[in-house]
Amino acid sequence: MKVLIVEDDAAIAANLYDYLEESGYEVDVASNGRTGLQMALADSWDAILLDLSLPGMDGLMLCRKLRGEARRDTPVLMLTARDALDDKLEGFVHGADDYLVKPFSLKEVGARLSALIKRYRGRVAPMDLRFADVFLNLSTMTVERAGRPVKLPPKCLQLLRVLMQSPNRMFSRAELETEVWGEELPDSDTLRAHVYTLRRALTAPGQTDLIETVHGVGYRLVGSGRNGA
Repeated sequence: MKVLIVEDDAAIAANLYDYLEESGYEVDVASNGRTGLQMALADSWDAILLDLSLPGMDGLMLCRKLRGEARRDTPVLMLTARDALDDKLEGFVHGADDYLVKPFSLKEVGARLSALIKRYRGRVAPMDLRFADVFLNLSTMTVERAGRPVKLPPKCLQLLRVLMQSPNRMFSRAELETEVWGEELPDSDTLRAHVYTLRRALTAPGQTDLIETVHGVGYRLVGSGRNGA
């Protein structure tokens, strides 16, 4: 997942960068509003952490341009030292999705960021996932491929859920480990073993392997047979 930090305080930006990178996010930083807007429009982001008081262009103006002129719906978590209700309401009016007052806990930033991204991806309410001939019922956590029931251990189910929610997207190993195991990250061979188990369970004789290994990087779900683990 990709997160853009727009923050002019170098110490705060560095702390956020380090924490989010260790949590498996791909992170970049802009130190002023104009650069932040350019970077927000030049790439696709899963979320933006946006300081309110910025040189060049403040966070409210950036958010307004992002929403109004560029028509981007990227989740925005606004960070500010202003804690008055009117300041918070103004942030929401200009398009912020959530609001966090400084000083803040990095864990709270992580929790709010995760919740925003889940809502943005439509992952809050249970639903069915389908890709190719694979069906995953998120209510019962049961899997079928071409009508054949597929039995999976819990972590493999979670791994499949992540891959099916963004098919064709390449997930880094760190991203998948964070999504499936949370803060209790496994050793280096655990993810590989679970991908192997998932691949074998999904792929019956005559069926194509839907999991592609991007060597040295991670994995993705694809619509045709690819290379192995």
